[in-house]
Amino acid sequence: MSDPRTTRPNIGLLTAPATWQTVDLISDLHLQASETATFEAWRDYMARTPADAVLILGDLFEVWVGDDAAALDPFLQACGQVLRQTAQRAHVAFIPGNRDFLVGPDYLGRCGVQPLTDPTLLALGTQRMLLTHGDALCLDDKPYQAFRLQARSPEWQQAFLAKPLEERQAFARSLRALSESQKHEGMTFADADPEMSLFWLVQAQADRLIHGHTHRPADHVLGTAQRHVLSDWSLDHAPVRAQVFRLQRDGASQRIDWL
Repeated sequence: MSDPRTTRPNIGLLTAPATWQTVDLISDLHLQASETATFEAWRDYMARTPADAVLILGDLFEVWVGDDAAALDPFLQACGQVLRQTAQRAHVAFIPGNRDFLVGPDYLGRCGVQPLTDPTLLALGTQRMLLTHGDALCLDDKPYQAFRLQARSPEWQQAFLAKPLEERQAFARSLRALSESQKHEGMTFADADPEMSLFWLVQAQADRLIHGHTHRPADHVLGTAQRHVLSDWSLDHAPVRAQVFRLQRDGASQRIDWL
């Protein structure tokens, strides 16, 4: 098996048109019907952001078991309405996360959202920034990386989506229960591998890497480059947080607390 630290990823490209002066990045909202405060904050943000584009870097949803589930779920329909309304006045794009990698072209198309490859190079003016959810970079989480390799294959996805909806939902609940038990046991979760992160940046000819997934918002120096980690959103549980990473065409960037 090839070493992921030195395997060139399939890099997508998103070239910002000259009209884009402000681009917002968010990730890891983990939207779910039981957490109404987080949903309301996100809906408020999507309605009020002045950004020309909103790029969602994965885990918008806590779980996604197939686009067919949205047709039967009022909460997912409400999320779709928020996306559609925002997409009518701003560009909205989505990179899949580890919780919602099965969000498909049908749902995104109905919402007016552009699907993006993970990773994607964002060209904004003279800036070149590599965007990713971040889970692929967390190599020390070996059990998850084994599952990821399996679950991202077209064969696995086709077989999974062919199962009855109830069976898929039960599988998702079991994965969530395992994740919660690991949190309660105080497990330390892996961070992005520095060597792999640098290799991706070199391959993309970018000098900034922006990702979510780890829920550890911070700005890191990575050789001569920078690594920006996005915040997760949680307004139903302490510590309360809801942060937007805002980019400007002139090269400025800032973190905005949407509370």
